[in-house]
Amino acid sequence: MDRLDTSRRAFLRGRLTPPEPPPIRPPWAKAEPEFTTACTRCQACLPACPAGILRLANDGYPQVDFSLGECTFCRACIDACTHGAFLAPDEARPWNHVAAVGAGCLGLQGVYCRSCGDVCQPGAISFGFGSRALPIPSIDPAACTGCGACIAACPAAAISTVTATSAEDAAT
Repeated sequence: MDRLDTSRRAFLRGRLTPPEPPPIRPPWAKAEPEFTTACTRCQACLPACPAGILRLANDGYPQVDFSLGECTFCRACIDACTHGAFLAPDEARPWNHVAAVGAGCLGLQGVYCRSCGDVCQPGAISFGFGSRALPIPSIDPAACTGCGACIAACPAAAISTVTATSAEDAAT
């Protein structure tokens, strides 16, 4: 018997809700299926994070919440994990996401703001000037580490994360 397509059922009933974006796991977490298999939900990584940006996702696994601050890539979450849920930091990138500026950006709304650029340590955010001579942010996906500093600093909550490949596609 085929599985019931609940998204189709929701559509026919008029109950359309956008899917939740997948949670951002701590840096160097294994790919989602391997991470959720290895992680025992012991929560040892949560208090280990000096930045305090790890919290429990709805599924009980740790996730990064950039509204609480930025990731410093200190590796404390890896050191706290005794279950093998992480990749070796020297052999892999911390994660495959970068920041992206959304339509709610104050610069795009005609308001002067450079908050995201002021906190961007790798200098991945540059500013061009629009028709009103206001700074409009642009993120270089190759330079962005995905640390989330710009997300926490944005007063309009207009910055989110996207996978690095989709950001590079959008930039071309």
